[in-house]
Amino acid sequence: MEKTIQKIQALPKIRGDKRVAAYARVSTEKDAMLHSLSAQVSYYSDLIQSHRGWKYVGVYADEGLTGTKADRDNFVRLVEDCKAGKIDIVITKSISRFARNTLTLLETVRELKLFGVDIYFEEQKIHSMSGDGELMLTILASYAQEESRSASENQKWRVQKNFKEGLPWNGACLGYHLKNGVYEITEGEDEIVKRIFNDYLSGMGFHAIAKALNEEHILTRRGYKWTNDSVSLILNNYSYTGNLLLQSTYKDNYINKRKMKNNGELPMYHATDTHPAIIPIEVFEAVQAERIRRARHYYNKDYKMNRYPFTKKIICDCCGKTYRRKVTNTQVVWICGTYNSKGKSACPDSKQIPESVLIEETIKLIGIAEFNERLFEDTIENICACKDNLLKFTFKDGTVKDIVWKDRSRRESWTPEMKEEARQRARKNR
Repeated sequence: MEKTIQKIQALPKIRGDKRVAAYARVSTEKDAMLHSLSAQVSYYSDLIQSHRGWKYVGVYADEGLTGTKADRDNFVRLVEDCKAGKIDIVITKSISRFARNTLTLLETVRELKLFGVDIYFEEQKIHSMSGDGELMLTILASYAQEESRSASENQKWRVQKNFKEGLPWNGACLGYHLKNGVYEITEGEDEIVKRIFNDYLSGMGFHAIAKALNEEHILTRRGYKWTNDSVSLILNNYSYTGNLLLQSTYKDNYINKRKMKNNGELPMYHATDTHPAIIPIEVFEAVQAERIRRARHYYNKDYKMNRYPFTKKIICDCCGKTYRRKVTNTQVVWICGTYNSKGKSACPDSKQIPESVLIEETIKLIGIAEFNERLFEDTIENICACKDNLLKFTFKDGTVKDIVWKDRSRRESWTPEMKEEARQRARKNR
């Protein structure tokens, strides 16, 4: 009778009551990989909670990010929690899952060592706090980084090969889906694309088009609400003409992977009649010409943005955006950027503040007879605009002072000029 022997992976030999967390990551947002991430989270949750002497802190997981990026949200949060003394041990699957960038890996390991945090890499069976841990990590991390470079080069070769053959590099394009490496029209989505082009040529702007689509609950290809940028991307997509302009952008290197515009650094490929067109080339060119015309009309090269004493000084406590100066029919006010561009529903607690109120309260706080722009700049770091008319003035020395300003009545807000204008209108209507 045959016996089946199951190999059980040894756990790190750590004694004492330790606070333990795990880090997991997948480098793509595909469903299969996200399922893998979910499985990793479940595995580590069970592993830590079933181990005697370990206190479960949590699993920190990042989706769709490569190990070469140091700005992964949950990775950064993990490091901050370690430094805050919330974690004693971090378990991760492998060096490549933790970081393929050797520099990032070693900097993190050394930083956390100072806080007494041990990182255990399961596949390599390495403790960062052990005597030869850093030496082994240096060697293996260098190998992982080289593996990342090799994979990047292979991917680049495959993409460039597709470019030469006139094949699109991905299928993330509203109106189309990929079938056997070729674009085919997605019924229904193509009508949205046509509508956007037609609306723009009829005189609508990016904001008006996005607003109309959102009001009708029409979402982007990825299921998000429309923005000025997403409308602009549709109007700028040459693929809708049935042709492809390939390698118009590229990644600077395999570590940073920043998207760069191709200004001749690499060859570009123009492939014609590669797939069915949604937008006639004449319509596409008309849209590009209209974009240039509008840009020239609204943009003056001699124009310089007006900068006022409160510019970039007032921060909305509700959404974090800065306030903008706005001239209304009755007075000059400062208003939250989000509220101004997206409406009250996007930032319900913010409120426009009369410029006269800001000047008056600043004079009182600083203790001067009249407003002095230079003194204000040298004294006040920023002003946080909170709900219920609360303003938090932060001084350059770190001092914070709160004031609550009062709304003026309609009668008080009327200037002599406004009153005279009202009299003139009344006489005309008699």
